[in-house]
Amino acid sequence: MLDFKLLKLSIQDYFTKDMLKLIIYPLFGSAIVMFILFFTIADMGLSSLEDTQVQIQTHQTMIENGQVHEESTTQSYTGNSIFDFLLRYTITSWIVSFLVYTIGLFAVGYLSIFISLIIVGFLTPKILAIIHKRHYNDLQLEVGYETITTSIFTLIKTVFIMLILFIILIPLYFIPFINIFAINLPFYYFFHKILNYDVSANLMSKKRFHQIYYFNKTPFRVKTVFLYTISLIPFVAFFIAIFYIIFIGHSYFKLLKNDIDGD
Repeated sequence: MLDFKLLKLSIQDYFTKDMLKLIIYPLFGSAIVMFILFFTIADMGLSSLEDTQVQIQTHQTMIENGQVHEESTTQSYTGNSIFDFLLRYTITSWIVSFLVYTIGLFAVGYLSIFISLIIVGFLTPKILAIIHKRHYNDLQLEVGYETITTSIFTLIKTVFIMLILFIILIPLYFIPFINIFAINLPFYYFFHKILNYDVSANLMSKKRFHQIYYFNKTPFRVKTVFLYTISLIPFVAFFIAIFYIIFIGHSYFKLLKNDIDGD
């Protein structure tokens, strides 16, 4: 079950002055990265398009002086003229526009999740410090297990497993409705793993993390599924990336406090 008390507390923290100041970093950082990626990919696409040639054969039947004349012509389209041909007709124009905008929105949604997670990772210690000071000042924190080596290793390992999941789930991509879950499962795996690592590694020892997470796997999955679902809305991830850390951070703070008090 989703902890609505922590959700309400996290929303209140999100709209505090200290947190709102931090939103600018993932917002502008993600915008810059997306801007660079967009023009890089667009340039590569146009370059490859210039080397593409499409031949369209048309057939015409004319009646002149009672006689039937049939003519076949073949026209070649290269580069941008391919788009000119497609956009010349209403049906093909609608299809091209639909595909471009649909694929573009999905791409922006998934890219925003990746980029925002990476950028907000640099702000995690600051965000957790603010939460600790506001709500858990009496809690003595342990030395976290995050280092540059563990961060890089965790990122590479998570990306590798995500790619393996993409390959394994390929047969399910062609089944209606099921393909929606199959496509999102690898992305969600990355989201869940990186978010939990980012927060826990800054708050506690690795041993303590395994103890806490082992008995709370389902609640954390419910929370990350909730956050991931919201993040699928294009551009939303740019604004609520900090909220990921606040919400999951509160969850770990609460469990860490209970675990330490029980020792």
